Amino acid sequence: QVHLAESGGGLVQAGDSLRLSCAVSGRTLRPYAMAWFRQAPGKQCERVAVISWSGGSTAYADSVKGRFTISRDNSKNTVNLHMNSLEPEDTAVYYCAAGTDMSFMTYWGQGTQVTVSS
Repeated sequence: QVHLAESGGGLVQAGDSLRLSCAVSGRTLRPYAMAWFRQAPGKQCERVAVISWSGGSTAYADSVKGRFTISRDNSKNTVNLHMNSLEPEDTAVYYCAAGTDMSFMTYWGQGTQVTVSS
């Protein structure tokens, strides 16, 4: 079993930066691809970014390319999402997820709220 715990959400203004962190416990982080998803009220859940277990491969949603960066530290069992130039449209609950494949997530965190004011 893998337990994921997100942190770092909050209320910021448009143009600000924020870093979300995901702490992984229960099993070693190494075998899992990790991802960040988000869901805004009335909208579908969107995969924001994904990173391979080695960290050598990443992918981003078009809506965040050039603004968000996903990274991982397997020695600390953490995955981060660095968010720059935040926009009101980035307002959502952000979830950390883990899976044995970059395209299929098995474990999910509880989510952390990010609110960007204009």
